[in-house]
Amino acid sequence: MPLLRFDVIEGRSDEELKLLLDTAHEAMLEAFDVPERDRYQIVHTHKANEMIIEDTGLGLTRSNQVVVISVTSKTRTEEKKQTLYRLLAERLEAACGLSPDDLMVSIVENDAADWSFGLGKAQFLTGDL
Repeated sequence: MPLLRFDVIEGRSDEELKLLLDTAHEAMLEAFDVPERDRYQIVHTHKANEMIIEDTGLGLTRSNQVVVISVTSKTRTEEKKQTLYRLLAERLEAACGLSPDDLMVSIVENDAADWSFGLGKAQFLTGDL
């Protein structure tokens, strides 16, 4: 059920994007313990001058490979969130060669009434999910 939005600088191939999304999905499945087909991902590509992602004074070295993942989800524990951050960093580095310095993740939480998966219904409220 989490919705993941990926903001990246243009230039990645279709294969690179697929690997990025597949790897992030695997990390999310493990961290948030959701079903395999709970996969909602959107990629936004930008020109380099349209993404300014600095280091907030942490000494991070950003490159043109930077990936910003925005997660919209029902409430998760701090432990699950930290697990997601760690798994994303580890797995995206291993599978995609993405430096952990180039990964930024933000989670926004909402409630059951804030989701409709279609048919004009709030499936979490109706009991369909």
